[in-house]
Amino acid sequence: MNQTAAPPQRVLYGMLLISIAVILFAVMDTISKYLTRDYPVTNVLWARYLFHTLLVIAVIAPRHGTVLVRTNRLGLQMVRGSMLAGASLLFVTAIKYMPLAEATAIQFISPLLVTLLAVIFLKEKVDLSRWLAILAGFSGVLIIIRPGSGIFTWASLLPLGTAILFASYQVLTRHFAGRESPYTLIFYPGIVGMLLLSPTLPFAWTAPQSLSHLTLLAIAGIIGGSSHLILIRAYELAPASRLAPFSYTQLIWVTLAGYVVFGNFPDALSLAGIAILMASGIYIATRQHLQDRKQPAATNQ
Repeated sequence: MNQTAAPPQRVLYGMLLISIAVILFAVMDTISKYLTRDYPVTNVLWARYLFHTLLVIAVIAPRHGTVLVRTNRLGLQMVRGSMLAGASLLFVTAIKYMPLAEATAIQFISPLLVTLLAVIFLKEKVDLSRWLAILAGFSGVLIIIRPGSGIFTWASLLPLGTAILFASYQVLTRHFAGRESPYTLIFYPGIVGMLLLSPTLPFAWTAPQSLSHLTLLAIAGIIGGSSHLILIRAYELAPASRLAPFSYTQLIWVTLAGYVVFGNFPDALSLAGIAILMASGIYIATRQHLQDRKQPAATNQ
């Protein structure tokens, strides 16, 4: 079935699922920030990837067996997993030192970067209005981080690195779409991230100080794995261009979590930058949706 012509009920269900997924991502990031107060970032991430991998194996392997590891491009899967691990490392380091909402907003420039990278590497066509939206998105980031001001810190650059790596990860995911199983695509990032971070443990390992901390480490990993599984199902039900705007609701949840858990709330300029970034991302997604609708119509003529 062409997803651009997906039945309304399927699309609505996909929207519901991605809304749930971004809430889970917000919870995972909040837990990660909380844990970095007592544990090295690499510990937190290693535990996340460990429980992510265990969950994926437990849920998918009994039904789909070796499909998890079956790939024709192992090297490229390793590169893709490394990009996600690098993005996670930069982002969790960032939220250790800066407010959750601002860090999340900055890394949300990645959908704009995906559009840019798709032009360069996938030779996709982008019209003038989407170029202007990309520029607006970058201006929103500059408003949030405000280089040269007292608000700007070195940690503000880390979410930008996250966005670049995550955009590259998404472009590679597009490359694999339709060529390899979505379950393969979710398994390799988990196992690669865990393997890459394992060598750091002898040098920076801190054992869980309480059962509650161990539980939170497990919950963060389980949420990470389950939210990716939910995302897979969402994108099976509805086209990406219809779901993309709903991913931005994560900014609402991390803003609330940052205020309730850590007492941080963005100032007026940061809120303005976040709004510009959200608007530009939603505009690009909407334009992509309109383009997706026109292409089948043009094909049928």
